[in-house]
Amino acid sequence: MSDPNFRYQHRVNYSECTIGNHIYYSRYLDLLEAARGAFFRHIGAPFGQWQEQGYIFPVIECRLRYKSPARYDDLISIELRPTAAEKVRLNFGYRILNHDGSLILQAETLHVCTGLDEKPERLPDELVKLLQPWLRPE
Repeated sequence: MSDPNFRYQHRVNYSECTIGNHIYYSRYLDLLEAARGAFFRHIGAPFGQWQEQGYIFPVIECRLRYKSPARYDDLISIELRPTAAEKVRLNFGYRILNHDGSLILQAETLHVCTGLDEKPERLPDELVKLLQPWLRPE
């Protein structure tokens, strides 16, 4: 079976770093968001499309495990894969790796599908179909 991970490349910007020359811890959430947006565009279903149809996917929980620092100008790879797409739930797992393959961060984000009124809605069938080839058991 082929690797079900989506990969997003990012060059660490100076503005993302602390005076100690490592990415400030909360900026990793921005990187996960950027990777998730790129993944949705990759599968042909950008977030804007779902919002136009009345769906949003707010984060309701996130977990980050910091393993080693990423530094200014590092080229990092963010691996993403959906881990659940059922009923109202949409979850993702991530690994951020340095250019040499060393693990920087492991993370997961848990989302709920809602309408624009922020009331839970079932995931759109079309989205679940698009995610199926990417899903695998944990």
